[in-house]
Amino acid sequence: MITDRKRIWGWWFFDWASQPYNTLLITFIFAPFMKVLLGDGTTAQTVWGYGVGAAGLIIALASPFLGAIADRTGRRLPFVWLFSLMYVLGAAGLWFAIPGDFSLILIMLSFAIGMIGMEFATAFTNAMLPDLAGRENIGKVSGSGWAFGYVGGLLCLIIMLTLLQANPETGKTLIGLKPILGLDVATREDTRVVGPLTALWYAVFMIPFFLWVREPRHAGAVPVAQATREAWPELRETLSHLPKKPSLFAYLAASMFYRDGLNGIYTFGGIYAAGVLNWSITQIGIFGILTLITGSLFAWLGGRADDRFGPKTVIVFNLLMLTAVVIGVVMISRDSVFGIAVPAESSLPDIAFFILGGLIGAGGGALQSASRTMMVRQSDPEKMTECFGLYALTGKATAFIAPISIGVVTGMTGSQSAGITPIIVLFVLGLILLDFVKSAGDDTRNS
Repeated sequence: MITDRKRIWGWWFFDWASQPYNTLLITFIFAPFMKVLLGDGTTAQTVWGYGVGAAGLIIALASPFLGAIADRTGRRLPFVWLFSLMYVLGAAGLWFAIPGDFSLILIMLSFAIGMIGMEFATAFTNAMLPDLAGRENIGKVSGSGWAFGYVGGLLCLIIMLTLLQANPETGKTLIGLKPILGLDVATREDTRVVGPLTALWYAVFMIPFFLWVREPRHAGAVPVAQATREAWPELRETLSHLPKKPSLFAYLAASMFYRDGLNGIYTFGGIYAAGVLNWSITQIGIFGILTLITGSLFAWLGGRADDRFGPKTVIVFNLLMLTAVVIGVVMISRDSVFGIAVPAESSLPDIAFFILGGLIGAGGGALQSASRTMMVRQSDPEKMTECFGLYALTGKATAFIAPISIGVVTGMTGSQSAGITPIIVLFVLGLILLDFVKSAGDDTRNS
């Protein structure tokens, strides 16, 4: 018998299974490895910006349309199966990023396929949240799921650093071992294995999700072919009515900017540390462990704060903190910290960056958890997947702004520090628009 508690645990396992794509590929292992593949941090940051931005544009255009189809058919799980396959194939393909003997187009295409699969699957699983818990507990369920996901990402990263990924100079892992499975450090198999590891992790830990998550029956469900024909007219109608729902409209716009800024931090944090502070991938991995620990703890605490104070309060607090953190990051380099010159051999820039990394993890975890509960509160219960499709749309419609603007500013200035300043602007725009959002949504009965 599948109990309600088991359904919640199954839903949590999606976060556990999918988090390593963000942790290992987008942020801490594969993204910094781009510097090794392309030769310098500025070039890597520019190419990464354009590649991630292009994938984000595809996600933006397709998400709401797919969500409308899912709502009409009353089915979400078949879509999760399809996008899970894309996740696994795309991640596994990164094994072929062999230094000196790789196709940049094919590697970025493989990464994009996996990222698109991950984002689409996330939109469909997020839409299941209202079926799992009532409004009084939705923050705890969301926050605990996000925290569980961070723990999964943390464990996967620890496995990578201690058993697989070696320091190129010593040929040893973080704990002094040679990479297991006979991985060749000379051809960077120890680092390239991050793709297959991420794919295998997802495939194994999605088993509880598919075994325990069940969808409620939806009245009025139609066949897929009919749903596909009706999806665009229905989506067009929903979009035309958005201005009549000012709170939902303002929230979609606000989250569009601040989530893009947050993704910018995650996407370029590892490349920034590699290029500006000359960190090794192992050092970046340790940095990742710290951010995942704080992210897990504060996602869990943020879920409880969400139920007590409301998601808007949690979002605003963490956005203010993250804005200050990014300003701090810009002011750290190998020879100065917050405008104070330091000797070349000083460890102060590293310590400061570790501290800010912990704050990024804390703020990001609580912010993302509260954001999806806020979306539930703003959405029409009958169009939940479509609304989360719009959430994905607004999260990705400008998802190219952060990576492409970072790529452009970095290329124009030749400075990685100057290159990440667009993130600050995106956070500020999000904060301004949140002022027009009602915590209970446009339903005046709950205002």
